[in-house]
Amino acid sequence: MRVCIGFIIYCCLLSCSHQQRNTPSGIDTKPNILLIVSEDNGADLGRYGNNEVYTPNLDQLATEGALFDNAFVTYSVCSPSRSTIFTGLYPHQNGQIGLATHKFSMYKSFKTLPVYLKEQGYRTGCLGKIHVNPESAIPFDFHPLTGSNFAKKNLPAYAKQAAGFITASEAPFFLMVNYPDAHYPLQKQVEGMPAAPLETADIKNTLPFIGVDSKRLRGFTANYYNSMNRLDEAVGMLLQELKDSGKEKQTLVIYLGDHGPQFSRGKCSNYEAGLRVPFIMRWPGSIGRDKRISGLISIIDILPTVIEAAGSEIPAELPGLSLLPVVLGQTSAFEREYIFAGGMGSTAMLYYPRRSVRDNRYKLIRNLMHQSENPKFRFYADHANAHFDGGTEELEIENAPEYIQTAYATWRNPPEFELYDLQEDPHEFDNLIESNEHRVIFENLKTALSNWQKETHDPMADLEKLNRFTAEVAMVNHRFPNHTYTSDSLFRWEYQDYFYQTDE
Repeated sequence: MRVCIGFIIYCCLLSCSHQQRNTPSGIDTKPNILLIVSEDNGADLGRYGNNEVYTPNLDQLATEGALFDNAFVTYSVCSPSRSTIFTGLYPHQNGQIGLATHKFSMYKSFKTLPVYLKEQGYRTGCLGKIHVNPESAIPFDFHPLTGSNFAKKNLPAYAKQAAGFITASEAPFFLMVNYPDAHYPLQKQVEGMPAAPLETADIKNTLPFIGVDSKRLRGFTANYYNSMNRLDEAVGMLLQELKDSGKEKQTLVIYLGDHGPQFSRGKCSNYEAGLRVPFIMRWPGSIGRDKRISGLISIIDILPTVIEAAGSEIPAELPGLSLLPVVLGQTSAFEREYIFAGGMGSTAMLYYPRRSVRDNRYKLIRNLMHQSENPKFRFYADHANAHFDGGTEELEIENAPEYIQTAYATWRNPPEFELYDLQEDPHEFDNLIESNEHRVIFENLKTALSNWQKETHDPMADLEKLNRFTAEVAMVNHRFPNHTYTSDSLFRWEYQDYFYQTDE
């Protein structure tokens, strides 16, 4: 009984203290924060203009808050992308340059999102996977659902578990809910979700960035949309529990996808289809309704936003910017000239390092191993495993228009640089790198990319380190064919010993 009374007094003190402190943005109380992250999906919601999905809950969330048209991840693979959410750093800054299941890891236990919030009196929780090494660096108080759940079983449990955590105390909470849709396999329906699944015949065409149409690909597209519809139903349950708790008005909700969908030229690439994600924020009474923001934002901005909302100072070493000034109407525009992204390939067999930069109109991709074929082309075309079943096959490419064939040839064997006009060519089919008219644009973006690599201590900007890591990957592929290192308890990547730099 003494312990219970002590816990109640502790929670009351936390509640009182958070009500008396003003945040840097002038909000009277610390908000609860609900971060919703979905897997492997682009901006394929009704509110973003996709008329083949049915996503009323996420669309309503956007109507009640702010929708970002140009939101991007730092790497189009799960673990590196999530490492940025947790640390506010680019993957090459924190070390999580590949999948956690493939033994890639952060250089050290960086200060992470739950740690920052615990210092401000928040209860912290997570539902679903973390997928960053070491998980001990991301110490949530509450983490009852830990698996990836790619089978999409018992999705209502996410909302029920969330409800218990939300109502457990009056102290402010941070809860991250990670939904498995739309990760492969792309199921048509699981346990009655979605309620009204689409059939292949309902789909008019494949996703536009694929550029190839076939009945087979339309079948995968239908189930990708079914995954989005199932995601929306699950999010709807979660938001209803938040509403029923009576804490909806005191809660900042952030929703995003962790990277683009797993189709050819999507996930694992630096094309828009891999990097651009849906991003929505709602905070009743603070963020105005039906805001649409076109400025360039990155997931490096999530941690600064959350830290500021919690009433703390944003550490100077974080490269991101808080989104609060623009969503709260304190500034008219979110001013960022460039968005940057990295990529290594996520596993040893998929090694193909690249870097990219884009501004409001143009994108530049640098392929660091352009002398060799991009292994991701073959993984997708040959369906190397079930995760690549929706990849475009070579015969389908051969039956496509010539400009699409050229785009796939560029993806398969890219030059050192690719340059795209995203206004005229939003799906990046026409590489302008040989265009004399765009030389100034190319040089400006090339300089911006080089400066970013220097400022962020990118180890792959150092030729010696790049060559050393390339040799390490080759050695690993030779010693452990077909990713067998994943089951070797003694295996450790050596890049952590020579990549990490610090100004300390």
